[in-house]
Amino acid sequence: MVKNIDRKASRAKRQKRVRAKISGTASCPRLNVFRSAKHIYAQLIDDVAGVTLASASSLEKGFDADGGNKDGAYKVGEALAARAKDKGIVDVVFDRAGYLYHGRVASLADGARNGGLNF
Repeated sequence: MVKNIDRKASRAKRQKRVRAKISGTASCPRLNVFRSAKHIYAQLIDDVAGVTLASASSLEKGFDADGGNKDGAYKVGEALAARAKDKGIVDVVFDRAGYLYHGRVASLADGARNGGLNF
């Protein structure tokens, strides 16, 4: 018998396991990543206060790249880093949200690092 794997449930399980270990503060927020088929989103979250400090996505006006590829993800990472610098945020904790650290997720992380974020 062939067993079907529920990919969404597996990702949710990995996400819950990671969230139990890391959390963001005002001085060192959590950089959360969400990727869909066409777009990618990133947020800096303060879990203590429960607020989003900065965000960037491929859906914003003026975004000139495709969010469904690595180049677009890199630009989203750079945009998020620029907004974080404006608010005085340098250190973050990276939360890949159950996704593999590969492809667009890794590219977004590289863009954020080149923009000046430390993680």
